[in-house]
Amino acid sequence: MSNLPNDLLSIVYSSSAAHPFTDEELAALLAISRANNARTGLTGMLLHRSGRFLQVLEGPGDTLRERMSVIAADPRHLDVRILLQETIDARQFPEWTMAFEPAPGTRTEDIPGYRTTFADIESDGRDGRRDGDPQRSLTALRELIGWFQDRALRSP
Repeated sequence: MSNLPNDLLSIVYSSSAAHPFTDEELAALLAISRANNARTGLTGMLLHRSGRFLQVLEGPGDTLRERMSVIAADPRHLDVRILLQETIDARQFPEWTMAFEPAPGTRTEDIPGYRTTFADIESDGRDGRRDGDPQRSLTALRELIGWFQDRALRSP
């Protein structure tokens, strides 16, 4: 695959909410995200649990990089960290401008790949070292995305 600016790109990032989101605030965020993504040709999914977000966004490279700049500057997000960025041949969530899973009642041990953090695939910020086994974390991240895809495809 080439690295042209408008190649199809997928970015997975995590962030913390600057303050706890009410159900109404989360619904408003989703409505805005879905409208923006539909307008700009982005698709993806959002997982929210205990004040943490994990999001997959996919679409044209330039558009997606611009959207990530907006997200990183959004005061509602803290500690935005890109966990995975890669060019892709096909979208993982082609029908979803923003699929969503709150996962409040789901037992985390029942979610393949779920972790409270993916810190072991993030740089520690001091010397660029990474903690733990990044390949194991990437595998877990892909399992989590697969779990979400299955749930999203079964939703009406």
